[in-house]
Amino acid sequence: MAQPQGSGLHKKSGFSLRQAAHGWLVASAVTALSVSSLAAASAREVIDSAGRKVQVPDRVERVVAAGPPASVLVVMLAPEKLVGWNLNPKESELAFLPSAVRKLPDIGRLTGRGGTANLEVVMAAKPDLILDFGSVNDTYVSLADRVQAQTGIPYILIGGRFDETVMALRTVGSIFGVAERAKQLADRTETIFAEVERVVRSTPVTQHPRVYLARRANGLETGNRGSINTEIIERSGGVNVVDTGRENGGLVNVSLEQILQWNPDTIITTDRNFTDQMKAGSPWTNVEAVRRGRVFLSPSLPYGWIDGPPSLNRILGLQWLVRLFFPDRFQSDIRNEARNFYKLFYQVDVTDAQLDGLLEGAK
Repeated sequence: MAQPQGSGLHKKSGFSLRQAAHGWLVASAVTALSVSSLAAASAREVIDSAGRKVQVPDRVERVVAAGPPASVLVVMLAPEKLVGWNLNPKESELAFLPSAVRKLPDIGRLTGRGGTANLEVVMAAKPDLILDFGSVNDTYVSLADRVQAQTGIPYILIGGRFDETVMALRTVGSIFGVAERAKQLADRTETIFAEVERVVRSTPVTQHPRVYLARRANGLETGNRGSINTEIIERSGGVNVVDTGRENGGLVNVSLEQILQWNPDTIITTDRNFTDQMKAGSPWTNVEAVRRGRVFLSPSLPYGWIDGPPSLNRILGLQWLVRLFFPDRFQSDIRNEARNFYKLFYQVDVTDAQLDGLLEGAK
């Protein structure tokens, strides 16, 4: 799945989980998630981001993540509950992941173009719940309904755009029975969002950088304005130069001629090989960002800071980009913020050497 939406939970019996969470804030445009008591004491009815009513166990101990964004959410929120990977992590990624998940088996993914999961393998893992986190549309709803009908395993969809992140954490934390951990992460996320918004709003629009996101080794795949792939750039104050008029954003392929016309002053790339395009004599050297030496490589361990996948990993990317775009407005540097983020969200301590490797090309 692609990105997250949030909402609140409440029990039909009248006891409000929302009240118990001290008045969680839910945007009126976001579909509310609700949890209600069923006659059976061992189950609850969850209304997910798609409005689907799903019965889930009171105790959720084993979780299958339908796709990479959901995997990130479970790894950060309750790693001990994840039963397998959509794709086994690379050796270079393992040191940045909680010890509880480093030796999990590969069970494949249910969502996306790379859907590889065998339903028999999923059932053999005996999960209490299948979680998808990201875009909520007809495709994902149809998949969830079909898999749930075929396996009998509860399957919930939680939306995942930035604005919904805090509520998504609290919602899933309640379902998983880890409300205190969820509150920790949600509170920190709220603080980060508020800090970024304050800086962005207080900076004149004329001082916001014009940014191009370069994906793939050739740099010609990018995200249209408003896409989940560039949402982080736009939220951190960058003006995404790519606006093809395509509704709802999405990934697009463009030409170098178009990029030269847009002439961004900053390029963010997610592919280390893209820097080969900057060689003397390359047409890329005519782009303002290249002339000014403002081509930055996004860190990518254990997950990308820009998207790869578009999940909670982007929260640290947001902190990085806003400092990159408006360096004079912050007292704390990205090294300290990264160290703190890995400690809180991934529950790992990163060394100075690991930080050096992470930030190579990012400053």
